[in-house]
Amino acid sequence: MEENKKSLGEKMSLPISIVLAGLLIAGGIYMNGKITSNNPTPSQKQQMESKQLANAIKPIDASDHIIGSPEARIIVVEYSDTECPYCKPFHVTMNTIMQEYGSSGDVAWVYRHYPIEQLHANSIKEAEATECAAKLGGNSKFWEYINKVYEMTESNDGLDLNKLPVIATEIGLSSSEFNACLESGEFASKIATDIQNAQAAGIFGTPYSVIIDTKTEEHYPLEGAYPYTQVKQFIDIILES
Repeated sequence: MEENKKSLGEKMSLPISIVLAGLLIAGGIYMNGKITSNNPTPSQKQQMESKQLANAIKPIDASDHIIGSPEARIIVVEYSDTECPYCKPFHVTMNTIMQEYGSSGDVAWVYRHYPIEQLHANSIKEAEATECAAKLGGNSKFWEYINKVYEMTESNDGLDLNKLPVIATEIGLSSSEFNACLESGEFASKIATDIQNAQAAGIFGTPYSVIIDTKTEEHYPLEGAYPYTQVKQFIDIILES
């Protein structure tokens, strides 16, 4: 077992280090003022972060929004901001991943809110809107609503907040009930809890995802807008192990 874990860590470290370096050069992660003081190797960083993340991120529960089976071999937990310009393409990547791996039960995707209000003033209210959609229409309407938000926004507060009830109506929700929910602010505390959990886990930028191998309990951090080909590569390595 230890040899298998070591082999997987070594396989993961090289593509992660290559892609992460490219993303940082390209500015592919939206940072929020956090600067690390040490510089571990990719392999050391993975081992340390796996343990830290396993202890720090909130366990998946009934309050989470999930696509795929909760019993999947791989669970991707994403912390995201609907107005982050890098979260928008990554959302497309994850939808494609789920189309390929979700129906087989190999991969599940959990979406958690991490709106960085200092950068995107609209993101808090958009996050609340997705929760109102879930309240009124269940988990499927949450995903339908948030997919529409990412599709419509140009990022960086590019979505007019007046469009939020319009989106609700387009996906078949009652506009009056949606507006009442959104105006009440009843989901502000839930959004705040997701933000606090992300920060407690040492996450200071979006998108930030954690690939959890439920067989070994290893947690692999993905910092930034990884492209589909790289996410697929990570998933295939785990599934083949």
